[in-house]
Amino acid sequence: METTVAGFADRLFQAALGMTDLLAIHLGDRLGWYDALTTGPATPAELVARAGGDERYAREWLEQQAVAGVLAVGGDGRFALPPAAAEVLTDRGSLDYLAPLARMLAGAAVQLPALLDAYRTGGGVGWAAYGPDVRESQADMNRPWFEHALPTAVAKIADLHAALGVPGARVLDVGCGAGWSAIALARAYPQAVVEGVDIDPPSIGLAEANADVPNVTFRAADAGDLPEAAYDAVFAFECVHDLPRPVETLAAMRRAVRPGGQVIVMDEAVADAFQPEGDDVERLMYGFSLLICLPDGRAHTPSAATGTVMRPETLRRYAREAGFTDVETLPIGDFGFWRFYRLL
Repeated sequence: METTVAGFADRLFQAALGMTDLLAIHLGDRLGWYDALTTGPATPAELVARAGGDERYAREWLEQQAVAGVLAVGGDGRFALPPAAAEVLTDRGSLDYLAPLARMLAGAAVQLPALLDAYRTGGGVGWAAYGPDVRESQADMNRPWFEHALPTAVAKIADLHAALGVPGARVLDVGCGAGWSAIALARAYPQAVVEGVDIDPPSIGLAEANADVPNVTFRAADAGDLPEAAYDAVFAFECVHDLPRPVETLAAMRRAVRPGGQVIVMDEAVADAFQPEGDDVERLMYGFSLLICLPDGRAHTPSAATGTVMRPETLRRYAREAGFTDVETLPIGDFGFWRFYRLL
């Protein structure tokens, strides 16, 4: 904690610089200017010729990006995107792809008037209100982890890996969003039958468009409508903390799994208990909670109002109220911001 006036003022000033950089990155991402720079350095005129836009705005943006240290400037005056920045900002398959983070926070900022009203009245801001920027950014940021890391992570759990490898195994992904988790499971276990469900129809539309394997299907549905004893494994990836009624959903997942089947939850890897000296992951998760997840949860009545920072003991309490006996933390480490649990 900064205790001097000058120190705290500098912290706020640095935060303002970071916010400016983040919003400028959002502009470059959505305008396609970073992608255009991956083909080579460009002047403002060359950039808009490749990707569209207004040349005067492009010049201001290019200069700002250079001053901020994102772009380099050659001796010929052209602006270039260095390889490291190119991977973070344009490589949609990289585990370090973070351009969607700018898109998500910019999309949340648009809702500040509605958020102020919710904070004053105790209401909420529903997921649909945040629109494509937030919906798509979450999917795009999670996609590399699901595509490249999820199969290896699941394979570390021997009995789960074996169950998914049985021909005809039925697998359910609750709260599947744009479908990348379900698609990754379907690719990794081609003999399984994978189904994704989500309450948000636009997300299901994205999932159906993203699906490229025959053994995965998607449908818009509430988890309360799940069939009983129908699946060998049920997953919930990064969604339990968003649910207004998590106990009801977890109970439906417990009923949906066959005897001997498994229920797996992946959620945020926050600390076991609140500490004022929280790490950067905690800071980021509280940011998501303030701006998106808690307001979304409170847009429904009744609501558990969990928020993004769902401690392990909170999940354990929800699981026990849903009829499970306990929660096991699975030995899957180094998986982004997330932790895996098995509900017993």
